[in-house]
Amino acid sequence: MSFAPVVSATGLRRTFGAQRAVDGVDLALGAGECLALFGPNGAGKTTLLRLLAGLARPTAGHARIGDVALPEAAARARVGLISHKTMLYEALTARENVRFAADLHGLADPTHATAAVLEALAVAGRADVPVRALSRGMRQRVAVARAVVHAPDVILCDEPYTGLDEVGAAALTALLRARQAAGAALVLVTHHLQEGLALATQVAVMRGGRFVHTAPGRAVDPATFAATYRSLVA
Repeated sequence: MSFAPVVSATGLRRTFGAQRAVDGVDLALGAGECLALFGPNGAGKTTLLRLLAGLARPTAGHARIGDVALPEAAARARVGLISHKTMLYEALTARENVRFAADLHGLADPTHATAAVLEALAVAGRADVPVRALSRGMRQRVAVARAVVHAPDVILCDEPYTGLDEVGAAALTALLRARQAAGAALVLVTHHLQEGLALATQVAVMRGGRFVHTAPGRAVDPATFAATYRSLVA
């Protein structure tokens, strides 16, 4: 049986002047796989996610969602990007923010999809409150809901646990596991080894725009990996 990646990249590079933020990255994730990506600040992790989301164009190489090349609109529509920057419309309610995204994606039943994802992230009780009146953690939950309301095939997570309390973090992990079980491919950028390794089928350490270490996630011992990580980024 041939392997059909849900998200892939070959020779992906992005430069800013003389700086190579992403420098020849290759990756391939199939349905239900999760790449946990670790690295110090400035390693190129966020730039890589922007390339995989179709929000930036590569200087060289290419990325694809299924068989569609990025940044084509058909590929971008199959991606959900969760960031630590919520970028919500503060004058709108939580429900209105998520419903707006559902409408943009042309969902058949945007009302139900919006309600279901807000419930999954334990936001239903605050759904009709303007975002400007919500706590930082609750705003993050709304941003997650907006990113995944269309059940994307690829979920890109850039420090998604930022600001979340225990309830919010547990709801996010449960949602990511559910999407993973449904066949979504995940790329999870985090500084917290336990969070990343809990979901990972693949692990990578990025430094200077490159993957300097890769391993199968299921075979990684957290204590051993922590020591390996420190030696790679020191």
